Amino acid sequence: MIFTILIILIGIIGLLMTLVVLLQSGQGGGLAGIASGSTTQILGSRQAPDVLEKITWSLATVFIVLCVLTNFAIDKDQQGGSVIQGSSQGTEQIVPAPTEGETVPAPPPAGGTTPAGETPVNPAN
Repeated sequence: MIFTILIILIGIIGLLMTLVVLLQSGQGGGLAGIASGSTTQILGSRQAPDVLEKITWSLATVFIVLCVLTNFAIDKDQQGGSVIQGSSQGTEQIVPAPTEGETVPAPPPAGGTTPAGETPVNPAN
């Protein structure tokens, strides 16, 4: 139950963070800011990008914290095992070791059956 609520919250925060990032205007950073790097000093900065940046950082922090908490909210009993482990556990057969007087039956040949009239060879003899 808690796991489902956390996943829904993570999805909502992800959508909100996407919207907030798209609302931000490009700041001309990186290689684009080489030619016009002094324009922000001349024109000044607006308050809207600062607020949107703070909202973005806050949402990103909450997003990461919820992602970490979701790992602890997974119920170990409901968690499905590996498909490989499940298939190997279902088909594994435990064969007891032979005692001194017993002979071990030979495995079937690659074709699955022995040719007519032949008896399987026992490697223990």
